[in-house]
Amino acid sequence: MKKLLIAATMGMFALGAMAQTEVEPFIPGSTLDGVNYFLPKTALRMVVEIEKTVVKPGDLAKYAFRYLRLENVPTEEQVSYVIKRIAMVPYGVIDNKKAINIKVKSKTVAPLVTLTRDGILLSVNKEVEQPTMPAIPNDIPAPALSNPRDYMTQEMLTANSTAKLAELCAQEIYDIRESRNELIRGEADNTPKDGAQLQLMLSQLDTQARSLESLFKGTTSVSTEYKEISFIPEKEGEQILFRFSQKLGLVDADDLAGAPVYISINPQSPLPARIDNPDTAKKKGKVEKGLYYNVPVRENVKIYDLQQTFAQSECAMAQFGTTEILSDVLFNKGANTKVSFFPENGAIEKLEQ
Repeated sequence: MKKLLIAATMGMFALGAMAQTEVEPFIPGSTLDGVNYFLPKTALRMVVEIEKTVVKPGDLAKYAFRYLRLENVPTEEQVSYVIKRIAMVPYGVIDNKKAINIKVKSKTVAPLVTLTRDGILLSVNKEVEQPTMPAIPNDIPAPALSNPRDYMTQEMLTANSTAKLAELCAQEIYDIRESRNELIRGEADNTPKDGAQLQLMLSQLDTQARSLESLFKGTTSVSTEYKEISFIPEKEGEQILFRFSQKLGLVDADDLAGAPVYISINPQSPLPARIDNPDTAKKKGKVEKGLYYNVPVRENVKIYDLQQTFAQSECAMAQFGTTEILSDVLFNKGANTKVSFFPENGAIEKLEQ
C-alpha cells in the first residue's frame, strides 16, 4: 500500500467568499499538488407509499334498488388517497462550507484517496465501494377489471333501452345465483363428481355474477404509488415536511389544500459544550495540518401527522456536530494508516494502523 504525507487546509465558503485555501476555483478531484474534497452534511430521502382508491359508479346505478335492492351505491366517481408508510434513508450531500485540500508534501507519493462522484471523502489508503441508494419500488397499478359485456347474452347486448338492459342483467344475475345454489346442493343436472371441477365451476359463476353486478354496484380500483422526497435539515426542531390531501394526495408544504405532515429532529445526546482551554489550543495549533472529518450529532427523527407516526429512527447528522482533524503524523512515511468514512455524515467509520 502506498504511503502518504498529508497537509490539509479547509476553505470556508460563505456568501461567495473563499478563505484559507489555495484552490481557485474549487473543483473536486485531483490537482497538481494534492486532492480536493468536501465533507458532507446529512440529507434524508423519504419514499412515501400512497394507496389510491378510485370508486366509479356503474352504468345501471340508478336501477340498483329497483332490481337488486341495493342501497347507497355510488352515483359519481370518487378518488381518495391514504399514506400507508414512509421509508427514510440518510445520505450525504456536499457541504459547500467544508471544502478541503489535501496537500502532498515534497518527496512523497500521491495519496490514495477515494471520493464520491460529488467529491465527498470516502477513504484514505484503502479501497471502498461507492455508496448506493436503495431502488424506489415501481408503482403497482390496480388489477384489471373484467368487462361485463363479456358475460352478456345476445338479448342483453341488443336491448333497445337502458331500463330493458337493467332488467335483463338483473334476471341473469338471479339465474346465476340459482345455478350456483343448485351446484352447491348437488341438485344441478351437470353437477360434477370431482371437487376441483366443482370449485372451478363455482368460481366461474362468481366471476360472471360480480362482473354483471358491477353495472349496478360500481367498481373499486386500488393502486399503489411511490413518491420520493429529498430533505436537507438545516435546523433542529419541528417543521412541515409536506402536506397531504385525501382527495389530491401529496402536495407541497405551502399548499393549504392538504393537511401538514411534520418532521421533527431532536438531539438524542447533544455534544458536550466546547471549553476553551489555553493548553488545548496550543496543542491543537501544532496539529493544524491533517485530515478533517466530521463528528456528527445523533438525532431522533420522526415523521408524523396529527393522527399517526409514519416513520421514526435515529440518525447521525453532520451539520449539527463539529469538525475535527487527524494529525498528518498518522500519514507519514513510517505509518500505514487507513481510514474510511461514513458517506452520509463524514464521521470516521474505521481507522487502521
